Amino acid sequence: MWWYKTGCRSPHSVQHPLLLQLVQLQHSPAKIPSSLPLSASQLILSSRQSTSPFSFSTASNRKLFHTKRPAGTRQFALLNKRNTSLPTFTQPALTASTSIASTRHLNILPKMSVNLYAEDTPAPTRDAKGLHLISQSTPNGVKVQILLEELKAIYGTEWTTSIINIGTNEQKKDWFLRLNPNGRIPVIIDNTQSPPHPVMETSAELLYLIEREDKDNIFGFTDPLERSQMLQWLFFWHGSGAPYQGQVNHFFKFAPEQIEYPKTRFRNETLRVFGVLEIQLSGKYTGQPREYLAGKGVGKYSVADIGTWPWVKGWAFSGAITKEDMEAFPHLLQWIDRIATRPAVERGTGDNYNASKRPDLYVGEKK
Repeated sequence: MWWYKTGCRSPHSVQHPLLLQLVQLQHSPAKIPSSLPLSASQLILSSRQSTSPFSFSTASNRKLFHTKRPAGTRQFALLNKRNTSLPTFTQPALTASTSIASTRHLNILPKMSVNLYAEDTPAPTRDAKGLHLISQSTPNGVKVQILLEELKAIYGTEWTTSIINIGTNEQKKDWFLRLNPNGRIPVIIDNTQSPPHPVMETSAELLYLIEREDKDNIFGFTDPLERSQMLQWLFFWHGSGAPYQGQVNHFFKFAPEQIEYPKTRFRNETLRVFGVLEIQLSGKYTGQPREYLAGKGVGKYSVADIGTWPWVKGWAFSGAITKEDMEAFPHLLQWIDRIATRPAVERGTGDNYNASKRPDLYVGEKK
């Protein structure tokens, strides 16, 4: 019923004579008459088939362009009484499992700025092809370095690397802020997209990389409940653990003034978060000790572990947390040691990301 496909409850609901003419046209083989106003002929929806294309004609030449309507989309026609053109909005039906690759043809994501690179962007970054990583071996940088090394070992993933010195505030310069307005490392840039697509925030980067590269879900999960568990622990550390431990490092090691209140508060909160990880790994409430944070049974090594481990394994860095403190977390200590033995983890924390060993990767101000 043509009147139902227009969103009307009955044919009598089509009151506007121009809309009535357009709707009737879309269900007949007749061509658009020359008498039809240009503004009205800008768009004619076709609903002859459930997967039929929608057509629109431009006011300049009336030429019809046909675009296949993706399955599972809904189209809405709006009639503005002051402007008789009929614009449309196509709403894609996305699910939790929708992949980056599967949504590219929908063109639903806004294009990133074509002015991604500036005159002072270092040449190794500006001229990079494929995946490019800008990093330094801080806990956050190490997360992405480890996952890339893991993906390389399984799939042969390739990328290039630039190392900067955050001590010189290179990450606060204009060329870097174009890539990450938050001025933090690491950043990955996917130069296979047009224009190149930068990704900031380590948890987002880990998820982007497994979506792009991990076709067999070696470091993720296909089961929705296991994936949910993985995301919970990844976000838990991103939102709770890293901020607290980062403040411990700052107030105990770098702050110009030693103020007891923040030192005590952030130390206690970091230990509390370690306790949460210990509960999960020990199986305190499930009766099932675990080897990894997410997954059924003892769990499976995933980006939840990769996103957490680089920080936790550096518990001694600030001097605020002692061996005696860590004795309360035996399963957490075993987890730290278990992950440290992985070859890709050793590579991701090794000399390939050490600027003193790889000066060829260094970009920007060095001191």
